[in-house]
Amino acid sequence: MQFPVCEIAALILFFSLHHKIKGVMKSTYYSIIAILMLSAFTASAKLKDTVQLKEVHIKGVKTITGMGHLDEVHDNIIYSGQKNEVLIADSLDANLAQDNPRQVLGRVPGSNYSETEGNGFPSNGIGFRGLNPTQSIETNTRQNGYNIAGDIYGYPESYYLTPLEAIERIEVVRGASALQFGPQFGGVVNYITKSAPADKKFEDDLDVTTGSYGLYDVFNSLGGTINKWSYFGFIKAEYAEGQRANSEAKEITGFGRVEYKASVKFKVGLEYSLLRNMLHMPGGLSDAQFNADPQQSYRSRNWLITPWNIMALTAEWKATEHTTITLKSAQNISSRTLVWRNEDGGPETLDTIVPGTNTFINREVEHEYFNSNTTEIRSLTQYEIGNREQSLAAGIRLFDGWMKRQEGGLGSTGTNADFTNYADYNEYEKDLDFRTYNFAPFVENTFHVGEHLSITPGARFEYIGTSATGHVTDTSGAILNINSSKSRYIFLGGIALQYATSRTTNIYGNITQAYTPISYSFLYPMGLNINTRIDPNLKDVNGYNADLGFRGRIKRYLTFDVSAFYMAHRNNIAIETGFSNGMTTYYETNVGDAIHKGVECYAELDLVKMLMQGKHAGSFSFFNSLAWDNAKYVNGIYAGNTAEYAPALIDRFGMTGKYKRLSATLLFSHTSKQFSDANNTVFDPNAGSGVIPAYSIIDLAATYKMKALTLKFGVNNLANTNYFTFRTTEYPGPGIIPSMGRSMYFGVGMKF
Repeated sequence: MQFPVCEIAALILFFSLHHKIKGVMKSTYYSIIAILMLSAFTASAKLKDTVQLKEVHIKGVKTITGMGHLDEVHDNIIYSGQKNEVLIADSLDANLAQDNPRQVLGRVPGSNYSETEGNGFPSNGIGFRGLNPTQSIETNTRQNGYNIAGDIYGYPESYYLTPLEAIERIEVVRGASALQFGPQFGGVVNYITKSAPADKKFEDDLDVTTGSYGLYDVFNSLGGTINKWSYFGFIKAEYAEGQRANSEAKEITGFGRVEYKASVKFKVGLEYSLLRNMLHMPGGLSDAQFNADPQQSYRSRNWLITPWNIMALTAEWKATEHTTITLKSAQNISSRTLVWRNEDGGPETLDTIVPGTNTFINREVEHEYFNSNTTEIRSLTQYEIGNREQSLAAGIRLFDGWMKRQEGGLGSTGTNADFTNYADYNEYEKDLDFRTYNFAPFVENTFHVGEHLSITPGARFEYIGTSATGHVTDTSGAILNINSSKSRYIFLGGIALQYATSRTTNIYGNITQAYTPISYSFLYPMGLNINTRIDPNLKDVNGYNADLGFRGRIKRYLTFDVSAFYMAHRNNIAIETGFSNGMTTYYETNVGDAIHKGVECYAELDLVKMLMQGKHAGSFSFFNSLAWDNAKYVNGIYAGNTAEYAPALIDRFGMTGKYKRLSATLLFSHTSKQFSDANNTVFDPNAGSGVIPAYSIIDLAATYKMKALTLKFGVNNLANTNYFTFRTTEYPGPGIIPSMGRSMYFGVGMKF
């Protein structure tokens, strides 16, 4: 018998990541480790009784060009009857160097973006169906299937996102995703990185991109396979002066994966992701300032760094001919630090000079530290009933997260990136420790009834335990000690149906309960803006999602997905804007129940393939991603108002031409107006709330591929439209955060 050294080493590492877990959670981890060790020995013991066959890769992705949908079962996860999309990055003409989501994820109907990258956020945010896109707080964000956000419930913001240059595909799941991935309303975005080439011991991929506003980007990846070992990694270094004054940014992103295939039945891998950056934050603008010149900045002393570290252990075991068990365990050890001056008077209030000293007043220093582990174990079993194959998926998620938030530290009077707290004894006005525990088993089963129909009922149970300890300083200067905790026990159910109308088309539908607990930001607001208050009696948000649609492919020239959705969002948390003593006030509270209902459509037609079937004449295709969303409050004092960050129409129309080695895409994007508060405020003198006007953008991207060389060129926002997608009462503003104007880029890629 071959001794499973590598399997045991990986499991020991898995154990070491969890040495801080105590009590019931620790005993659960011990049980998991024992099961996995037994599995490893069993797989090894059976090696001499098996015949090793050449591995076959089945993608399970139905697509004609760069956009399609996942099969009923993909990567040991059930997708039957679910609303989903998959985007193949290499098939798209897009500005990958600048991680422009509009040119890639923009094909997903209803995707709305918070374009804040370059203004103080390390990455842009994404939201669907009228949910808040800021830092993707309503969306479960993953890389290679595991969590990469700060805290899945308490602080679900995504500061690190996988660079698009490193992406093989992006999987998007909505609606029924709440059962297998978590209770969130907004669905899942899963960034799948490129893999090691199976037929090469070494491959080097180098991309260099330059562009407007001092952009310089270098991306280099290495990968290969040697016997049972494979490896892949990349490093990305980017610098940009920025379109606005005080908006320069430098960033390094890295990733490494080593995988060992012990046998045809067992493989284990280790992954590490890092982010190091320093961002100069130009601050927000008032409406008048934005209309006069959206590139101006009145803040020169605001800086941010976000060191992010994610370590992941993955394993896959073919327990029997019909059962596969997978493990994904991710440890996130990260932080965020900023120093800034954020006056309560709004963006038009200039930074204060101290009389007599001719120096600025002290800035504020804030720190946030994250240390969390998310472990998910899944099993997929294929079995038969009446000669029909059925699929049973079950799993469990264990989460243990700690976050420290320190705000109101005494910063320097300078303008440089000095993050030192100069207060006596390094004290902060707010110093809080948050803990979150989560235990969540789920089960789903796809029953095939006859040749065409499949029914997938499912259930998920969530235990969420949260606590907060520390102190805060109120507006009078008094110190309040905090010691609170809360436990939640949540049961979610759902069902999905799929009817195959042909081999390549199907009708699908689902309805699934969803849930969003109160985040740390709603318990104690970030920043010290005295005009922002939180309702002390906030309630969690709950409700459900439903979809009904028709999708598929017609030969090789048409792909489509037309669906209707309905989302009940009860106890919605939003901002109420008020005015007191000549000042704007912001109150975050449960404002009522909102109903989001609408239609999402995607269609892509390749005229050349349709009219000249079988001939090698390139391709010329049109695609349209269209979403209409009627998102309204149905009760409370704001009944009839539009839900915030819910544009009624998002329409993206594109044309892609490919001939031999050249391809180009022209994309037209339109997003109708949005509101940033429940009041549907049109104008706020402090610009923290108000309307977000409709905007239309044109993007051009072109690619020329040779044997080992790729040339890329493009123009973002070709018409140089002045627009914005985000208003804020606090960081990184306050006020309007402008989006990028016209910018050009040119890139060269080489593969060895």
